[in-house]
Amino acid sequence: MYLSSLATYAAVVSIFSPSQSYLLTSRSLGPSTDLTISNKVIAPDGFSRSTTLAGGTFPGPLIKANKGDHFAINVVNKLDDSFMLTSTSVHWHGLFQNGTNYADGVSFVTQCPIPPNYSFLHAFDAPNQAGTYWYHSHYSTQQCDGLRGPLVIYDPDDPLSYLYDVDDETTIISIADWYHIVSTILRYIIGVGPDSTLINGLGRYVGGPESELAVVNVEYGKRYRLRLIGMSCEPSFKFSIDGHNLTVIETDGILTEPLLVDSLRIFAGQRYSVILTTDKPVNNYWLRALPSTTGSTFDGGLNCAILRYRGAPAADPATDYTDSTMPMLETNLHPLINPGAAGIPEYGKAEINLNLVVDNIGGLFFINGAVYEPPIVPVLLQILSGAQDATDLMPIGSVIVLEANKVVELTMTTNGFGAPHPIHLHGHAFDVVHSGGASEFNYLNPVRRDVVSSGAAGEKMVIRWVTDNSGPWFLHCHIDWHLDAGFAIVMAESPTETQTHLKGLPTAWGDLCPAYDSLTSQLGVVDSYAEAANITTLLLPDH
Repeated sequence: MYLSSLATYAAVVSIFSPSQSYLLTSRSLGPSTDLTISNKVIAPDGFSRSTTLAGGTFPGPLIKANKGDHFAINVVNKLDDSFMLTSTSVHWHGLFQNGTNYADGVSFVTQCPIPPNYSFLHAFDAPNQAGTYWYHSHYSTQQCDGLRGPLVIYDPDDPLSYLYDVDDETTIISIADWYHIVSTILRYIIGVGPDSTLINGLGRYVGGPESELAVVNVEYGKRYRLRLIGMSCEPSFKFSIDGHNLTVIETDGILTEPLLVDSLRIFAGQRYSVILTTDKPVNNYWLRALPSTTGSTFDGGLNCAILRYRGAPAADPATDYTDSTMPMLETNLHPLINPGAAGIPEYGKAEINLNLVVDNIGGLFFINGAVYEPPIVPVLLQILSGAQDATDLMPIGSVIVLEANKVVELTMTTNGFGAPHPIHLHGHAFDVVHSGGASEFNYLNPVRRDVVSSGAAGEKMVIRWVTDNSGPWFLHCHIDWHLDAGFAIVMAESPTETQTHLKGLPTAWGDLCPAYDSLTSQLGVVDSYAEAANITTLLLPDH
């Protein structure tokens, strides 16, 4: 796919972009802050390209808070590279936004995108939430151009704090795929594959230079809480550290009973906290994240970072990869606090039972026969304007209305291309009563999280949650290319109560749609579909 002409194209992109040197930083921001979105040329794997970044870095700066803090994040749009999308939106992944649906940051579901030279203040609370989260663009495939960053809410009274000694900025590990071509072209191509894996913003690609790799520095004899964030646009990753076991204590912001493993698979959007005990000889060890992309290897430091004990030389590790003997199984994960799924502990006995069947035809994804296409008017605005029933809400066939305070059981079966799919529900964490590929149901103590694998093609995944958060909430595949190709649906919870459930509605929110609608073009320099057609004939319809 990646021909020499594309390298030329990337060079052309950089000519039209403000070229700046790339420097990995570990700076952090508080819960009340400006978050500036801008374009910048960086080379995190040795290949230079223009990107869309939060705070000027990849990943974006850590947003950190303590449990109970109020968030006031002002997203400031300074995008000016017309080879890419110049409007934006930012989603705070995993935060429930109870009473503040308008701050969820989902283009055409909860807001219109933020146009260039505009800003929008996301003011919200996250009561009773603590753990590992992240933020990313939720506008088309923009996050694949770089708009992704970590968000952590620390709990001073963490009941599992006795298990670790260190938990700070240095123990956050982001795992991301990276592309050398802008997403506005790639979004038209069926079967897109990444060029490299970036761990904490650094990596190498096949045929590229031995560029710098990320280093996680540790001291012998300590216990570290590593917060792993799957910031992927497409592949899942098998994570391991040579010679070391890991103890899982968190899934997607929910504490778990400690589980000892030697590897774990992390899907796009998922997060885990694992305890690493540094009790091995002082040395360098490979920290590995093997993507699910066909043909992936660790040759020459690909898909790797370095775990470096204090006192070890500054060199690439010489440790060998060994097959996993204790891989993490999702069915072995159980919530530490308040385990158990709501409702009658029997399949099909929830108050609302949904059955979604996903098909892939010509690269497009259909849920119960409908391809999701973003509506012109955001779903939340439609609801606030008086639309209450599924038949009144756009897009037709892609909105399910749910009654308030009901137990919902959702069964999903995916057919065809691209499985397993990471399925994310906004506004909630859910109980996974049947993991994809599992042989049994578990209503007693199933894992609770906000992104779950659908399982392989033809397998079923079953989740439960309670409709206690009025508003439209997106349910979608977290592979951005699949979401963009229609793999999404909106759960409109108790729309008749949404107006009263909202804790106010900022005037600036209402100003976004007129400002966005007044734009003459989102992309005016290049015909992205034509560029994609120069790469391959495996194309989605122009959209």
